[in-house]
Amino acid sequence: MYLFTKHLHLTAVVISIVLFIIRYIWLLRGSPMLHKKWVKILPHVVDTVLLASAFALCYILALNPLQHDWLWQKIIAVVLYIFLGFWVLKKAQTPAARWSGFLLALGCLIIAAKLVVTKQGLIGF
Repeated sequence: MYLFTKHLHLTAVVISIVLFIIRYIWLLRGSPMLHKKWVKILPHVVDTVLLASAFALCYILALNPLQHDWLWQKIIAVVLYIFLGFWVLKKAQTPAARWSGFLLALGCLIIAAKLVVTKQGLIGF
């Protein structure tokens, strides 16, 4: 069960990142693809699978975010990524704001990946 859930989670992570990058490229190009129904629905489906598999992994591994610095910091990085992704794709008005938000969102993903791989928090309490 663990391996299936882990692979499901990692697959959802990759799909989520790829969809974010593709949608950002479409935004920059003014592509009509951004207005397709499946483009508006699929990221929510993928993110739901991502979140559900994350909860399942925490349950299977008996991980409590309050007991592991790296885990609560990863959750914060992912929430920031989601917020920045929404802001970049829906709210940012200028090219500079879009680029800076896009790069910050990718930075959040890099931080989240580092936290998961090392299992060491960036800051400890």
